[in-house]
Amino acid sequence: MKYDYLVVGSGLFGSIFAYEANRKGKSCLVIDKRPHIGGNIYTEKIQGINVHKYGAHIFHTSNKEVWNYINQFTEFNRYTNSPIARYKDEIYNMPFNMNTFNKIWGVITPEEAKEKILEELKEANINEPKNLEEQAISLVGKTIYEKLVKGYTEKQWGRKATELPSFIIKRLPVRFTYDNNYFNDFYQGIPIEGYTKIIQKMLNGIDVKLNCDYFENKNELYNIANKIVFTGPIDRFFDYCYGELEYRSLNFQTEILDMENYQGNAVVNYTDVNVPYTRIIEHKHFEFGSQLKTIISKEYPDKWDRTKEPYYPINDTRNNELYERYKELSAKDNKIIFGGRLGEYKYYDMDKVIEKAIECARGELNGE
Repeated sequence: MKYDYLVVGSGLFGSIFAYEANRKGKSCLVIDKRPHIGGNIYTEKIQGINVHKYGAHIFHTSNKEVWNYINQFTEFNRYTNSPIARYKDEIYNMPFNMNTFNKIWGVITPEEAKEKILEELKEANINEPKNLEEQAISLVGKTIYEKLVKGYTEKQWGRKATELPSFIIKRLPVRFTYDNNYFNDFYQGIPIEGYTKIIQKMLNGIDVKLNCDYFENKNELYNIANKIVFTGPIDRFFDYCYGELEYRSLNFQTEILDMENYQGNAVVNYTDVNVPYTRIIEHKHFEFGSQLKTIISKEYPDKWDRTKEPYYPINDTRNNELYERYKELSAKDNKIIFGGRLGEYKYYDMDKVIEKAIECARGELNGE
């Protein structure tokens, strides 16, 4: 065996594992099928702007250990995520808060807002929400649901809101304060040098091979290390032997514009179902940029198949049960460690990926 660990994927999970293993004196080879490191948090500097190539990544956490850990590799700015929603030619604050309720209904106080939501809920006659549509109406009323939730959600998931499970919408913040901060987490920001620099520092001194697809080189790679840390889709690793897990994919259309400021905000959600993209990211606003040009990315949800990149696991009952079968299968091979959003088939935010990667590395390397 040439290496102690082969790490498949140079995103956060794989890079943290490799960094921790390297610190313990273990030899690692990190491979990635893409021509760059960083996975989906990869940022590329274009026209002096750090472009989030695979969608907006805003770091936030309430875990002080995770915050201190990631700050070893970078310094964060004070960016606060305050997206806005555009419905046709109307603009609303996100997350849903008193600014949103005031513009929708003209209400001033939290009590008035709650009364309007309750009034619309009674009209809808929903007692126990059975799907996403009913859950959303019970949270914010029918007016806000139809303008700001329905179209966006159906575009994002490629299904009618009545066909989606209610739990998907439960992570959406609703506040009865005039607070446009999307996250409640204590720590929040964007790395000043971009995310790619973080991964570069983690992988410093570690062997890295890019443009290397594990499955195209499996015969060679399987026996190159004592153990394999795999961060790709777990169902693909086992050749879909129980069937495919479902994902949603994305396409990005990025443009350099000869203007200083396109939309005045880093993130604008487009909630009208007739607009094909879900949001536009204006990258310079993540770092308060003053460049003479700007760069935007339109984000188009896409139906996933094996030829496309899997971005979001669809964690409904059918898929979760299928994943459990793959998880049981993975437990039979102690050479392989599965991790990350695809390896564990779970919608993880970045701080949770870091937390899980540290936990996995410590457990493996220290026998914890």
